[in-house]
Amino acid sequence: MGLELYLDLLSQPCRAVYIFAKKNGIPFELRPVDIFRGQLVSKDFSQINNLCKVPALKDGDFILSESTAILIYLSSKYPTADHWYPSNLQARARIHEYLGWHADCVRGTFGVPLWTQVLAPLIGVHLPEEKVQRNRAAMDRALQELEDKFLRDQAFLTGQHVTLADLMALEELIQPVAVGFDLFEGRPKLTAWRERLEAFLGMDLCQETHGLILNILEQAANKKIPDPAPEVYPYMLLRISRIP
Repeated sequence: MGLELYLDLLSQPCRAVYIFAKKNGIPFELRPVDIFRGQLVSKDFSQINNLCKVPALKDGDFILSESTAILIYLSSKYPTADHWYPSNLQARARIHEYLGWHADCVRGTFGVPLWTQVLAPLIGVHLPEEKVQRNRAAMDRALQELEDKFLRDQAFLTGQHVTLADLMALEELIQPVAVGFDLFEGRPKLTAWRERLEAFLGMDLCQETHGLILNILEQAANKKIPDPAPEVYPYMLLRISRIP
């Protein structure tokens, strides 16, 4: 069996892995994991990742979790362009610098609007307005830091070329856009970065990857999102409880 990727394209890190593999022509077998239907906590998937998280990679007998680790593994194993994860030590360190900040300030913050507007109501939970406003303030702070610290006057986040950092950032920022929070509005520098990045990736690939998430509000309005499986409730409640 060749490379297998376990993904749900509602997930930001899963989309980053999917785009990277497709853009670089890496052959893989897509193993869809439907979070809503409880497949994350199924016996079969627990043998792939007992942390019950996607994305996950299986390459023969080798199994790997965590999106950053998977992206680095793919960029190192396959003949991908050097700009993604440069061999130059300092250029590579800049990517790790961003990814460290990303884990603290972006991951877990920009996904909150989807939870407040779509996912939490599916299980009858409604977040207090003060939490919603606190999250928006946190996103605004992070966007300003993203521009001032990383993007600055460069074409991309760590320099003049696309890297893994840009891909991870884009997918997180798409999440609130999908539920009507246009965080690019009034930020011409960030908007230009997004346009350059999507042009590089190719609009067909972006549309293919983002189709599911960008239609999420319409699906919710038309009640086309399946009710989460009961076994998923504890994980959803835990995620909601961690929203500051």
